[in-house]
Amino acid sequence: MLKTFDIVLIGVMTAMASVTYTIKHRAELKLEEVHRLESEIKLEKDTIELLKADWALVVQPNRLERLVNNYSDELKLQPTLSTSIVQPNELPMLRSQLPPEIVADTKDGTKGGSAKTPGSKNAVAASKNGDTTDAEIRKAIADVAAAPAPRPVAKAPPLPKRKKQEVDNIATGSVDE
Repeated sequence: MLKTFDIVLIGVMTAMASVTYTIKHRAELKLEEVHRLESEIKLEKDTIELLKADWALVVQPNRLERLVNNYSDELKLQPTLSTSIVQPNELPMLRSQLPPEIVADTKDGTKGGSAKTPGSKNAVAASKNGDTTDAEIRKAIADVAAAPAPRPVAKAPPLPKRKKQEVDNIATGSVDE
């Protein structure tokens, strides 16, 4: 009887030793992977720092001004006028801000074209001719929309008003505000 019990205990101890060895081996493999990932992260961070330093050298205003002067004949660059910059409120509506098209039933019971209100018919016809302004089109779309309003979009803060005697220093890329 004692011999079978000893054999069972030896089998259990052998199984436990093999399980312990397997767990230790897996832990060592995971530790090697962690060290490899840490070295890759350090390499990427060093690369990012190097690229930031390189970018700082490339975009120096003095260097850019020298390049503009050297290649002005080939590139034919001209300073940007402050009046040619578009303000955010002058941009057209985003597609996500447009209300969904409303479909109405026709007299025969089938789904037909979009529903029209008396004010929108003139606006739609005029916009096809191209003789309406952006504000009129926006007003017509707002009149037609019976659906809930789209999610509001954060508006950009208004830009400060500039005096006429203030001029941007375009040659060096600096702007005084």
